[in-house]
Amino acid sequence: MTETVSEDSSASEDPSAGHALAEPVERVGRGWTSALALANGSIWVGWYGPLQILLALQAEDFAPGSGMSKETMLAWVTGAGAVVSLLATPLFGALSDRTTSRWGRRTPWIVAGAVGGALSLLLLAGAGGLWTMVIGWSLVQLTLNASWAAVTAAVPDRVPRLQRGSVGGWLGAAQILGVVGGTGLATLAGGVGAGYAACAVFTLAGMLPYVVFHRDLRLPAAVRPAWSWRGFLAGFWLSPRRYPDFGWAWLTRFLVNLSNSIGLLYLLYYLRDHVRYPDPEQGVLILTAVNAVMLLSTVVVAGVWSDRVGRRKPFVYWSGVVMAVAAGTIAAWPTWPGTIVASALLGLGFGVFASVDFALMTDVLPKALDRGKDLGVINVANSLPQVAAPVVAAPIVAYLGGYRALYLVAAVIGLAGAVFVGRIRSVE
Repeated sequence: MTETVSEDSSASEDPSAGHALAEPVERVGRGWTSALALANGSIWVGWYGPLQILLALQAEDFAPGSGMSKETMLAWVTGAGAVVSLLATPLFGALSDRTTSRWGRRTPWIVAGAVGGALSLLLLAGAGGLWTMVIGWSLVQLTLNASWAAVTAAVPDRVPRLQRGSVGGWLGAAQILGVVGGTGLATLAGGVGAGYAACAVFTLAGMLPYVVFHRDLRLPAAVRPAWSWRGFLAGFWLSPRRYPDFGWAWLTRFLVNLSNSIGLLYLLYYLRDHVRYPDPEQGVLILTAVNAVMLLSTVVVAGVWSDRVGRRKPFVYWSGVVMAVAAGTIAAWPTWPGTIVASALLGLGFGVFASVDFALMTDVLPKALDRGKDLGVINVANSLPQVAAPVVAAPIVAYLGGYRALYLVAAVIGLAGAVFVGRIRSVE
């Protein structure tokens, strides 16, 4: 998958504690990259099977008689889960930074999160109303974010800077394949319960190659900072004044992901109620597949290209512009063909963004000791849009112009995110 100088050595390498905080210089091999990408993709299966299909179907079943619309119920459930995700990602990233286990800093959290995520998906399958949906989905977010925080932190731990674009590309490819796989499992499994079970099994199985065959770097107890609640909690605040590039990178990711979250939140309802597509569940699957094909055509190529030219910002800028055009296309052309075109454009743009923006994020991390925590703070920019999207989208759809206005707002927000990447100074 990734270009390598030598055969993958992660199985034979002695992951001594002295390496844990060093800036990596040896290129990682195909085996390590493949296993980490599969682990990443399995997390997204566990997230997007519910997000794309299963939660919407449950909300549709439970909304009658509840006093709220299916859109509002779905917004409450996804919003609550996103709040949990917002807190969990930096928390588990910080805990993995401090872990001195014999199995390394990241692996214990990858395993615990995968097991907890599978069990939480099975619990969600038995939900009987709003509050059991909220509890189940919040547990899914809590546990899978523990795994995700550790998986993403493994990249700056092990991958040298000028290979992070290509590794980020493979992680991005795995992400969208996870979205497609989760959507496909949820659609084709044969019911809500079976859909959750299929996603749970895949989420757990996808972690096994990485944790079984690739040893993690250990952190010596002597290097771990002394514990204090005050210091631990204070570490989650990274001043934009002191670390301006980190702040601008965070804002760029937040705005682009907010645009994307707004567009995806009501996709099933958009196809059913606005486009009048005869089989909206199948329509979501078709659009996800179109998006995936276009994303896969750019995600790895863009990452490798970015590594070779040593530049990140132009890729992030133009990917944001293309994604804004995709949202504008849905607003201007609200038909099934228009939605397919928009999905293709979104895939092209997000493919570039997923790989290169991830590499850019790792380039602006302040400290090696806090890689997991700092990436967790950055990844809040993925979770917070899930909280903000229902708050922004629901009143727009209900009172401020409907779906056309919703997608115009998404386009403007995404374009703003693309522009702000120019404020980052330390990265080409």
